[in-house]
Amino acid sequence: MASRGSHGYERVDRVSRLVQEVVAWELERIGDIDDRVALLTVTDVRVRPDLRSGLVFFASLNEETQAALEEHRVELQAAIGRQVRMKRTPQLHFVLDEVLATSEEIEAVLRRHDQRLG
Repeated sequence: MASRGSHGYERVDRVSRLVQEVVAWELERIGDIDDRVALLTVTDVRVRPDLRSGLVFFASLNEETQAALEEHRVELQAAIGRQVRMKRTPQLHFVLDEVLATSEEIEAVLRRHDQRLG
């Protein structure tokens, strides 16, 4: 069985982790100015193998978060360009991570079930 490195995916994984760290750090800083991203968690980043674009998965209870992220896209990409040595900076696309909403629904169902039993 071939190692992940032989397929070139190891580099993409490292870049994805770096981009996630930079985006999370910058969003923390931006959150001091823009309340729409104050309570936001970057759950994952998946950069494409060609490193030209990446999906930033986030969880937030604020419905205005996606619009705020779109507004701050250029600023976030510039921060990646400054902090990560790459030929190209990936263009970011933001995707709401449904895990948070799903887990809240499951917890609500379990609470209702416990109330019926208790």
